[in-house]
Amino acid sequence: MENFPVVDMKNLNTEERGATMEKIKDACENWGFFEVVNHGISIELMDRVERLTKEHYKRCMEERFKEMVASKGLECAESEINDLDWESTFFLRHLPVSNISDIPDLAQDHRKVMKDFAVELEKLAELVLELVCENLGLEKGYLKKVFYGSKGPNFGTKVSNYPPCPKPELIKGLRAHTDAGGIILLFQDHKVSGLQLLKDGHWIDVPPMRHSIVINLGDQLEVITNGKYKSVMHRVITQTDGNRMSIASFYNPGNDAVIAPAEALVKEDESSKVYPKFVFDDYMKLYAGLKFQAKEPRFEAMKAVDSSNVNFGPIATV
Repeated sequence: MENFPVVDMKNLNTEERGATMEKIKDACENWGFFEVVNHGISIELMDRVERLTKEHYKRCMEERFKEMVASKGLECAESEINDLDWESTFFLRHLPVSNISDIPDLAQDHRKVMKDFAVELEKLAELVLELVCENLGLEKGYLKKVFYGSKGPNFGTKVSNYPPCPKPELIKGLRAHTDAGGIILLFQDHKVSGLQLLKDGHWIDVPPMRHSIVINLGDQLEVITNGKYKSVMHRVITQTDGNRMSIASFYNPGNDAVIAPAEALVKEDESSKVYPKFVFDDYMKLYAGLKFQAKEPRFEAMKAVDSSNVNFGPIATV
């Protein structure tokens, strides 16, 4: 089996740039996932994020999770559970408007460190989008412009913990799905594994690496690239030992952003456009009820949406 792609971002500023860009291109085309190191986010900041996130779970969420497990009788499950996930989560919104100050129970230093972390992740997301544009031959800034809509992108973070599970063969940490949005940046536990992606019909572990960021592509990039890059099914499996931390940040189009295959990637024949044109918020409304199902029917459903009342005017500039 091929090795999971790991990209050393510092090589982008050396004579290794060409090979590094090729590695990113191959990962986008053949994996939908890659892991980046030397990405510019300080180790000290990442260590603070990890420490405070784990402390918050212990202090504020662990007992609630145990109560939920007991109330649903999950520890006594005798058949596969297909309607819920073995995870404890909360959500932060960064853009267009932050809600971090409104989240209950967060310590002040935790709020600050998550704000600082979000700023760094936003920069990394936009850098990766630029690298993707370069590899695809799209004009500089194209993806950022598409994502912008009229009010800027949506950017938020799902903070998850996956506690030890007594029945890992029956309960998934997170059921298999593709991500609806644009580009996802994951800071995952380096000691406890669990994230897997589906490649060539096999589930492959995404290796935990200290201070790395895992990048994966969402459904919107599949549409914009007209299928050249694809979002990939992934899941989290539970473990009997260890509590896995997962901080996944989603850099997504704005609600009113118009998503469609990039003209530069479509041949002159309109029939080569295999994906629909739609408003991002309409896709998210559909996705909400179909997250754990195949993505292809979602794309087909968006083709059928009557767009006659939608203003598909020029994309706002940043």
